[in-house]
Formats: sequence, structure tokens, C-alpha cells
Amino acid sequence: MKNRLQDIPQLFLRLAISITMLSAVADRFGMWGENSAWGNWENFVKYTKQLTFFLPESMGNLSAIVATFLEILFPLMLILGFKTRIAAVGSGILLLIFALSMTFALGVKAPLDYSVWMGSASAFLLAVQQKYSYSTDTLIKKS
Repeated sequence: MKNRLQDIPQLFLRLAISITMLSAVADRFGMWGENSAWGNWENFVKYTKQLTFFLPESMGNLSAIVATFLEILFPLMLILGFKTRIAAVGSGILLLIFALSMTFALGVKAPLDYSVWMGSASAFLLAVQQKYSYSTDTLIKKS
């Protein structure tokens, strides 16, 4: 019973990271309506260009596409518990890049307000877990 209770926080962490990242994706496609930060793809691309000021402007659109693809892929992998360690490391790196970019482009306060550092650290913490309960990884390992 004790092991099962310890597994719940790990599952909660996987879901929290995933839902947070998928929420950001939903925002850039206008799914949050009045409560959105960007509200549409064009605003998100403009924001991405602001954060990636160190890249050539032509890379802004590609950066937005790659970030969005990874912000869909890694959360789905985490939700399913498929290649969980890879998804957690990928999420941690992606969020770390986002936090650093926000810090250099917007200042220290912005990534703190959006808990991006905490999201990155949480993903890295998830990546070093010994096993992943309630996951496809565990089911595959058992068979």
C-alpha cells in the first residue's frame, strides 16, 4: 500500500507538466478565448521572435513550429507514460530554453511569474525517477 501512495505524486507530476504545456498550445490556437495570452498563432509567432531575438528573424516561424510540436509530443508521451524518461528530459530542456530565453528577452520576473523554472526543474526531477508507475513503460517492461 505504501508504494502505491508514493506512486500518486509521480503520476500527478506527469499530468501537471503535461496539462500545463498543452494549455499553452491551446492558447496559441485561440482555444482559451478571453483568457488567452496570445489568442492566435500570429501573436504566438511574434512572441517567439521576441524571445528568440538572438536567432535570424527567418527562424522565428520555424522556432514557433518546433516548440509547438515538442509541446504536444512530450506531454502526450508523459500522459501515456511512454518513453517517460526521454519525454521528461525533453520537457525539462524545452522549458529550460524557454526560461533562459524569457530571462534574456524580458527580464528575470517573467519566467518566475509563469513558473517556467519550476516546470523545468519538475521535469528533470521526473526524469531521474527509478520507475514510472501507471505507465506504458511499466506495462511493456512487465511483458
